Amino acid sequence: MRASFASTKDPSSEIAALHLVRQLRGADGGEPAAVILFASPQYDHERILGSLCSNFPSTVIVGSSSAGEFAQGNVAEGVVALGLRGEDVEFRAGVGTGLKADVAQAARQIASKFKRSMEGRRAFSSALVLTDALAGHASGLIDELTLATGGQYAFFGGGAGDNAQFSKTTVFCGRDVLSDAAVALEILSDKPIGIGAVHGWEPASRAMRVTDTRGMSIVSMDGFPAQDAFERHAAETNQQLDVREPIPFFLHNVIGIQSSAGHLLRVPLAVEQDGSIVCASEVPTGSIVQIMRSTNSSAVEAAKGAARSAMAALGNNHAEAGLFFDCVATRLRLGDDFGKELAAVADALPSIPFTGCNTHGQIVRAEGQFEGFHNCTAVVCLFPA
Repeated sequence: MRASFASTKDPSSEIAALHLVRQLRGADGGEPAAVILFASPQYDHERILGSLCSNFPSTVIVGSSSAGEFAQGNVAEGVVALGLRGEDVEFRAGVGTGLKADVAQAARQIASKFKRSMEGRRAFSSALVLTDALAGHASGLIDELTLATGGQYAFFGGGAGDNAQFSKTTVFCGRDVLSDAAVALEILSDKPIGIGAVHGWEPASRAMRVTDTRGMSIVSMDGFPAQDAFERHAAETNQQLDVREPIPFFLHNVIGIQSSAGHLLRVPLAVEQDGSIVCASEVPTGSIVQIMRSTNSSAVEAAKGAARSAMAALGNNHAEAGLFFDCVATRLRLGDDFGKELAAVADALPSIPFTGCNTHGQIVRAEGQFEGFHNCTAVVCLFPA
């Protein structure tokens, strides 16, 4: 597999598109078989996608709006893209719409475009999945995709972002910019895709049962308003929780759902008048949860660990290029120290270029890794040479 990278900070969508086209052609001027695009919400996404489609008419193009972009181990803050091609790999795109109404149907729409079940001539099957996280049902989407594909695929990716405004997020497929939808890039390859995921958080409270939920809100835990658990934890740990402006507290005190694969993280976002806690994704009723803690250094180590896990998953194959995803909440919590996390990934991937973005949630379902939809989790994907 061969890769080309593109990034630009030019504020003009038209000029940004020209930069992307020039860089994605690579040294030999060839057309990539697939392009993965992440773009800050201030751009005219339809204009950029239209230019890419016009210049690369045979290329499969997918992507999403994002919440902070990076390229070659550095913060990019604009538009970034990865082009892939090779005789040992095939790409196809599938779109599922109407996530809010019927997530199972959306998953079946995506899977219907995949080729693996029809031929199975490539040894390894995986898919980059990008979803409108604000539509909800991201965890259910991965479950339904696993069912719809017979468990044949490894999944990785994340939720589209909008710079933590939580107002509107979109996914891309060809020229289309879609909300309440998910897009997947099917990758059928002769060599494995290396996927690694680590979150670096540990329990900081006693275990509690979620006794009632409403959409993406936790209504009660252990029969009491969810707000009570956070206020009690703040008092016990000498932290300040302002229920009118809770984000500074929530960034350091996320929810961990106990599972056989470890804790699945969910970021709290707001406190409602009835004491419910709004989260970035659903928390199942009946689940056992704990309030989690982390440090800047553990976040950096988690990113390094994810990179090393991805390298190990490649086996004896060399990496040509990588994608890196981490949560927008992690970036907000780390501030300037987020650069240390990018540097840690670069150190763990010597001479392997990578790009990626901050997402509103991360997707991982692969052998030996956490399963499903996560928050505050570092995810690394490596493409073999």
